[in-house]
Formats: sequence, C-alpha cells, structure tokens
Amino acid sequence: MDTPQTAQTQQSAESHQTPINLLKRYWGYPAFLPHQEAIIASVLDGNDTLAIMATGSGKSLCYQLPALYLGGLTVVISPLIALMKDQVDDLNARGIPAAAWNSTLDYRERTRIEAEMKAGRIHLLFVSPEKCIQAGFLDTLAAALVRLIAIDEAHCISEWGHNFRPEYRELARFRKLFPSAPVIALTATAIPEVRKDICQQLGLVQVREFVGSFNRENLTYRVVPKKNPLVMLTDFLCRHKKEAGIVYCMSKKETEEVAYELRKKGFKALAYHAGLPQPVRADVQDAFLKNAAQIVCATVAFGMGIDKPDVRFVIHYDLPKTVESYYQETGRAGRDGKPAECLLFYSRGDYARVRSMLEHDEGDERSVRIALKKLQDMTGYCETTGCRRAFLLAYFGETLNAGNCGSCDNCEHPAASIDGTEPARMIALCVQQLPSHFGIELICDVLRGKKSAKIESYHFDRLPAYASGKQHAKEEYRAWINDLVRQGYLARTGDKYPVIAPGVKSSGLLAGTSRVRLPASVRDAAPVSRSALPDAGEIIDSDAREAESELFQRLKAVRTSIARESRVPPYVVFADRSLREMARVRPCDRAHFATIPGVGSIKQEKYGPVFLDAIRAFCSEPAD
Repeated sequence: MDTPQTAQTQQSAESHQTPINLLKRYWGYPAFLPHQEAIIASVLDGNDTLAIMATGSGKSLCYQLPALYLGGLTVVISPLIALMKDQVDDLNARGIPAAAWNSTLDYRERTRIEAEMKAGRIHLLFVSPEKCIQAGFLDTLAAALVRLIAIDEAHCISEWGHNFRPEYRELARFRKLFPSAPVIALTATAIPEVRKDICQQLGLVQVREFVGSFNRENLTYRVVPKKNPLVMLTDFLCRHKKEAGIVYCMSKKETEEVAYELRKKGFKALAYHAGLPQPVRADVQDAFLKNAAQIVCATVAFGMGIDKPDVRFVIHYDLPKTVESYYQETGRAGRDGKPAECLLFYSRGDYARVRSMLEHDEGDERSVRIALKKLQDMTGYCETTGCRRAFLLAYFGETLNAGNCGSCDNCEHPAASIDGTEPARMIALCVQQLPSHFGIELICDVLRGKKSAKIESYHFDRLPAYASGKQHAKEEYRAWINDLVRQGYLARTGDKYPVIAPGVKSSGLLAGTSRVRLPASVRDAAPVSRSALPDAGEIIDSDAREAESELFQRLKAVRTSIARESRVPPYVVFADRSLREMARVRPCDRAHFATIPGVGSIKQEKYGPVFLDAIRAFCSEPAD
C-alpha cells in the first residue's frame, strides 16, 4: 500500500511531465481537441476560468488533466450521483485515483475515502453542491490540500439558465474557504447573460473565458408536425433497430406509456423519470449504458452527464421548454463524432400546454417572464423556415458561415417560396397602424376582418388594414409573420405576452423599395411521409459499415466481457472509435497497439493482452 510520502512523490513526478505527455500516457491521444490546451494552460497558470464547450468536445479533460498535473486534491462539484460514478469509473480505469462523496456512501466507504484523502492518494473528489457546504464535510476537507475547484454544469447557478438549482448559489462561499485554489466553471450551454451571471455568482476574479463552437456538425436536426406521434416514432425506430437512442417526453405518465407501447412492438425500451425509486432509475441508466436497453423514454430528469458515446438518435416526443435544454438534450446524440439524428414532434397544442404550465408555476413574476420568453424562442426554432442550425448557433451568439448547413430538414428540403412582397407589406402596414404592439393572433384577426369584442372595443375595425387581407388563411399569416421576424422586417418583443413590432428592415418594406420572399404555403399537420423521416442509411457512413466487420464485433464481445466483470459501462474499457481503429489497423504487438487513439499506458497494461490475443487469433484464421 502507498504511503503518503509515496503518493506525494508520484504527484510530484506527474507535475514534471508536460500536459501533452500526460494526455498521451493516461488518455492515449496524440493531440488536444480545440480549446482544451488553452483552457488547461489557463488553469495551470492559476487563473479562474470559464469554459463553454459543446457536449462531446472534451470539457472533463480540462479539469481532469490539471488535477493530475497539480497534485493535491481537485474538488469537482457535480449535480448528479450517476454522473459522478461514470467519471470515477473512467478515471480509475485510466489509473487516476478518484472517488465520489455522496449520500450513497456507507460508514466504511466514507472512512476509506477520508483515509485516502489524508494520505494524498486521491486526485479528484466528486461532490454534490449540497454536500460541499455541509460542516462535517468541510471539516474533512480542511485536512486536504485543495489545489483546484471544478464546477460542472455551471449554468445551474443562473436564473437565466435552464435547470436552475438554488444550491449552486452557495458555491461562492465554498470557494472562499480555499482562496489559493483557482476555479474552473464548465457548461455546454450558456447564452451571454448566463456567462455573466456565472462569473458574478461565483465571484470569479479576472476570469479567463473560453467559448467553443456550438456547431455539432455530425447532428441532423428535423422538426415534423405532431400527428399520430406513436406511429411516426415506431416507423422511425423500425429503420433504426440496431441503434441506441433517447425519447424525451413531457410527463412521467407519458414516458411509461410510450415505453410500454414500444415494448409491445418488440423494442427494448425502458421508462425513466424522477418519480421512480432511485434504485430503479439507477438500473435503467445502467441497462442503457451497458447496451441491455436500446431506448430510454424519459423526462428531462434523464441524461445530464450521460457519457454514452454511441447514442444515434434523440427524439423529442413533446416540445422542450427552452432552446438551451433542447440543445443540451440533443447533444447526447453522436458524442463519438459519428452522424446522429435529432427529431422533434411539434404542435401548437404542445406550446399552449407548456405555456399554461409555466403561467401557473409557483415562481415569482420575473422567473415566469424569463421562462415564457425562452418558450417563445423554442417555438421560433420549431416554426422557422430558415436553417435550424443557423438558428441554434445565433441563439448562442455564433454565426453559421455557410448559408445552407445541408443537415437540417429546412436545408435538405427548402420550402417553396413566392414573391410575398404584397402580403408582407399588408402585414407591416397593419403593425404600423395599430396604436400599440400586439400579438400575432390579433394581427391575423385584424387582417382577416374578424369581428370580436376586443377589436370593436378598441375600434380596430376602423383601421385601413382591417379586412385588407381576407383572401389569406390565419395559418398563412401566422407563418408569414414568423418568417418576417426571422428576416428582420418585423421584431418580436416582450416575454410573458410576446408582441410584434416593426423590425430593422421594415422601413424599406413600407416604402416599397424591398422585395420579400415568403413560404409558398403553410406546412399543414398532415401525417409525415416516409420520405420526410430519415432512413437508417442516411445516418450510417462508411465507418459504420466497417463497424459491422467481423473483427469489430469480436472486439466488442471482448469489451463486453471485461465490462461485465469490472461492472462498468463498455465505453469505460474502450470507446467504439478505438475498437474500429483496432479492426482497421489490426495491431499484433504492444508497440502498434499503443498507437491506437484512446489506448493510454494504463489501459494498455490492463486490457492490451486480451485484445491483442483476439486480434492475433482473427488474423491467423484462414480466409474463406
């Protein structure tokens, strides 16, 4: 057993290695991903650091490697027990001592972790935000040399962010107890207001901020009208039978009903929601991570920190409440960099249902206004006729350089358009003539000449715009107004009650100097044809065909056996991309095996012999 002196000597040895050498030795990769090296350098220089990086871009490494380099103890504040367990399993498999301190520990385990912390044998300790401000835990931590504080899912600290958790607000007190330890705050989703709030709430000093690209190029985004959603879902899954995915539902009851219907049709589907007992939730997550379940039908309670790399699709059965949560949830697909599908079933009925829930929420007036504004932004994403990827990137402050992303439904199958200058001008004139700003529904009613108590009481039936557009349907006006907002001829303002105002380009439209293209017709909510939904072949590339090779399948079987024996998810042993590379290169000796991405020195020692034996046996078999 290591003594404290031995542990300190080992930590000192790590600090004399360069970050790139540690990356190669423990993670088995020859180079950093974008932004990782600069973020790690900032942390090692002792700076408070804010890292905004998309899911799958390697956020965890930005504190895991510094923890190894700095020695002492890095405290990682993480919101979910399941997330802690996955990271601890992965780190320990790489030979990096880590532990989680949470409510599942019994007295013996807690005593063991305390002893290892005092001996300096733990590099990373994962704790919940609630735990890290408890007096008993702080007494234990006082004896440790805390060198770094990492706050994961940092958007939870902001009321402007999704998944706001009040206990995160206490973390500023925690960091004051360790003034010499820099703080790194990390999240995948944060608009500018959230980034500012994170820094203020945590009291970050002279913070260095790194914002990576939000563009997940391997993801395809589609929104389809929500008609017979179970039929559409089944049709989609029938063409993706061998793939793993998540189906997000709005209610606990719906997750169980959808999972039940899918099981009746032969799919390995399980339900997950906060109302289930914790052991059941743990079993569902474990089954999904270990490929015993293909599909999880879940509420938003599932997924934060899920590190399963081969999720090939994420389907939203109902409308998400915010663009941030939608982006984070879709980000659980395709973490391995391979193509993956993001499908959303949308209806105005879902919008009304979510809006009603938010309006009757027990939060204060300000919180309700923020929530309704975010819901309106989510609806804007669903109803846009422009590039969905461009919409998502613009929401997070990023610009899509290409005019057409080629991998969303609107870019793959652009809606037919017409010269809409005249109806656009009618709409703009109506907005101008109204004495104040009003919502889309009233503007449509004025244009179509509807008789209502509100219109008559405000004398809107006397406006020149009243009944000026009887020839068009309300659905057309609604779509056109949304498109004019997208193009900048109109603007949407307000939160609790969104209203339409003139846009930055409205003057040219009113003066008759601008020509406008509008959607030719409204996409009605007819059942979606097979051509509107992706075939399995659309998201399987040549690498995936290689993945079906016999050697790849044999290596997966070896990995599964090791994972079961070690009681860890298969990807903790090796990721799919490492197995694919083994199947392609077929290394038959230790030197060549060490060149495979994802094979560090520790994993080579632990797993190399059995994988090499499998590869050699395959290569020695006579060809058919």
